[in-house]
Amino acid sequence: MPDPGRDQDPTAALQRVLATLSYLLTRSRAHERQATQAGVTAARSDLWLLMALEDSGGACRVGDLAELLMVEPPHVTRQIGQLEAQDLVERTQDSLDRRARKVAITPHGKAILQRLQQTGQAGLRDALADFDDADIAATVAVLNHLVGYARHKHAEEERQRRRGA
Repeated sequence: MPDPGRDQDPTAALQRVLATLSYLLTRSRAHERQATQAGVTAARSDLWLLMALEDSGGACRVGDLAELLMVEPPHVTRQIGQLEAQDLVERTQDSLDRRARKVAITPHGKAILQRLQQTGQAGLRDALADFDDADIAATVAVLNHLVGYARHKHAEEERQRRRGA
């Protein structure tokens, strides 16, 4: 694989680094190795769903969860069923709308997520040992900005798609 970022303008170098990092981090063996180190069997998509639930206060509606994950609600509904069977999430009644259901992360789901995150953070600490906290914080700020931009563009595209449908 070529060295990302050599002899390029900064934006092109960042795009190349992000593409390479995305490829490396989404390799199934990388996730399997991390899950094994954490002593869990959760799939990569399960981790994202659990993180989205945690980030939204521990519980949210299926539609809101699908929006956070940028997927269609039926996909999330199927995944919730699988996670519910593993006691990682539970469906609860929405206190504001009795017809609606919420999905909540269970204590077992929180423990699994925490173990996976701790394993991932240990690897990051090793990889970033030569950088100071200010450099890491600046990187986090740039990446958070890119995440926000990507989510905004996705929401915009979804609104346009719905209008055109």
